[in-house]
Amino acid sequence: MSTWIDLSHEPYNVTVGRPAAPTKSQRATTMSRRHCLALDLKDDSRLIAEYERYHEQVWPEILQSIRDAGIEDMEIYRVGNRLFMIMQVSDGFSFEAKDESDRANPRVLQWEELMWKYQQALPMAKPGEKWLRMGRIFKLTR
Repeated sequence: MSTWIDLSHEPYNVTVGRPAAPTKSQRATTMSRRHCLALDLKDDSRLIAEYERYHEQVWPEILQSIRDAGIEDMEIYRVGNRLFMIMQVSDGFSFEAKDESDRANPRVLQWEELMWKYQQALPMAKPGEKWLRMGRIFKLTR
């Protein structure tokens, strides 16, 4: 089961918030990318409240697995039962490597099984897919 799926047809890796024209050696340590993902929760106010309570105190092992994967910053927003995640990742981050690491981590598997009680796949997701990567359709430029 893949936690991440790419539905975008446009590039979704965006260099953000960095000085102009870093050197090649700086690029390896200062470049980061942003990924935006979506997922639905079951449309039940009691379950949504429980889900939010879990996210007020995410298990330490889950936070460590996120950091170890090269995810530098992560935020999740909600409107109704729709979730929107923004991830800022290091240049070395890979969804495939994160999936492989997650499958080998019993605590992450336990967390994902628990969260699935509250989550429901988006209509276009394949069976077992959760968070779907979104494609950028607009960017404000100077």
